[in-house]
Amino acid sequence: MLSSPPTTLSHAQKDRLKHIELRLRFLGEIGRAELMQRFGMASAAASRDLALYKDLAPRNIDYDSRNKRYYLGSPFKPLFNVPTDQILSWLAEQTGDTTAPSSDALLPCAAPTSLSLPNPDTLATVTRAIHAQQALHITYHALTSGTSQREIVPFALLNTGLRWHTRAFDRKSGQFRDFVLTRIIKPSPSRTPPQAHERPEHDLQWGRILDLTLVPHPDRPYPDTTCLDYGMTDGMLRLRLRAAVAGYVLRLYNVDCTPDHHLDGEEYRLWLQDALVLYGVDSARVAPGYQAPSTTGAA
Repeated sequence: MLSSPPTTLSHAQKDRLKHIELRLRFLGEIGRAELMQRFGMASAAASRDLALYKDLAPRNIDYDSRNKRYYLGSPFKPLFNVPTDQILSWLAEQTGDTTAPSSDALLPCAAPTSLSLPNPDTLATVTRAIHAQQALHITYHALTSGTSQREIVPFALLNTGLRWHTRAFDRKSGQFRDFVLTRIIKPSPSRTPPQAHERPEHDLQWGRILDLTLVPHPDRPYPDTTCLDYGMTDGMLRLRLRAAVAGYVLRLYNVDCTPDHHLDGEEYRLWLQDALVLYGVDSARVAPGYQAPSTTGAA
């Protein structure tokens, strides 16, 4: 098997072959229909691309004649070297455009360097489990409890702006939790299929939608500038977020979540107008300055 695609391929062919490989590696399967929809091509052309990929990397791809679909082969060795941040962009946007050689930026662009990118093989195992609705056995390294063996049922990826997580049911604690992908070691499919109570529709924090209203911080100068920076309407920015991700977003944008907007520092240019909306939200623990209302002294 080749370790890299031949140089005689056109950019368009490389785009399509790369898309085939990404779906195989991170979703575990692909059919002609996905190629036809993605690239607006005919069935015969899609079949030729799949056959070409199989010629180039025969052990990467297996064909199931019963349902006419292609599946991840073993052992798998990628033909294309795709940076992890581009893989994550492809997974998040479900387009693949960021991986195409023909998609270079039209103007010079500088972006912050990510300090926390997951191992691509770990990411691939997790995303295939999400796609196939499978449970995983993992070794997990936590900051609070150290190293432990766990079984999780992942169902979504979650980008906090600082790290990538997977949202999953944790069989050890019996709760839905976020698992940082860089802390997952040696993930492998579990023999126990997901149970009904482990499905995402039972994750209350994931299903709960919050309406947040952000305004310029009352103690910072030049609120009009903040309104322009964040595209505010009538001096407000309204967000609809899942409870499971709200705290991460508020931390990423340094939103002061104290009732009296007392956090000091130039980084706090936004204020959460009604902090009570975060009551009962697990992710609020990372929201800047948020404290749950005290129930002491109640009659």
